Amino acid sequence: MNDVSGRSALLRATVVVVAQGGLRALTYRAVAAEAGVSHGLVRHHFGTRDQLIAEAMEYAIHTSLRDSNMLSEALTPEEFAGGIESLAEREASIQSFQYELLLESRRRPELRPLAELHYRSYRDAIARQLTRLGVDDAALTELIWFTLDGIVFKQLVLPEDVAPAVRRMRELVAAAVPTN
Repeated sequence: MNDVSGRSALLRATVVVVAQGGLRALTYRAVAAEAGVSHGLVRHHFGTRDQLIAEAMEYAIHTSLRDSNMLSEALTPEEFAGGIESLAEREASIQSFQYELLLESRRRPELRPLAELHYRSYRDAIARQLTRLGVDDAALTELIWFTLDGIVFKQLVLPEDVAPAVRRMRELVAAAVPTN
């Protein structure tokens, strides 16, 4: 296991452990077992549990945004809407991990910067894509982000068809894009 792929495997294992059992289940041994390595390797790569949590949150945010196309340079309105839709359908363990940390940040103030990073990262990705489409509307950015956040959380708890809400978001984006 090289350093880069080893760290990624450990971060991925951290996401899975927290998604399945919450932060109370997060131990070096649990991460090591999930990744199939010795628990000393987890300590070697991250040093502290808090460092492991912080890096896992950054990993989860980046992976989620990358896989949804929200970090792409040039998107059409349809591709942007597709990115919104794919975020709502994104891998449950990554989304569950992030919500576990967000909820825990209410009880542990030291996690608040991770919650702020989470919200800022998604909001900024949406704003960048809207700007690339020629839309400068902070209220629309917030509406899309809040709607998306609610859809993702709802899908984790009680999955159902979200197509009508996503379709309406697509319409709002299309209506906001200036015509040439």
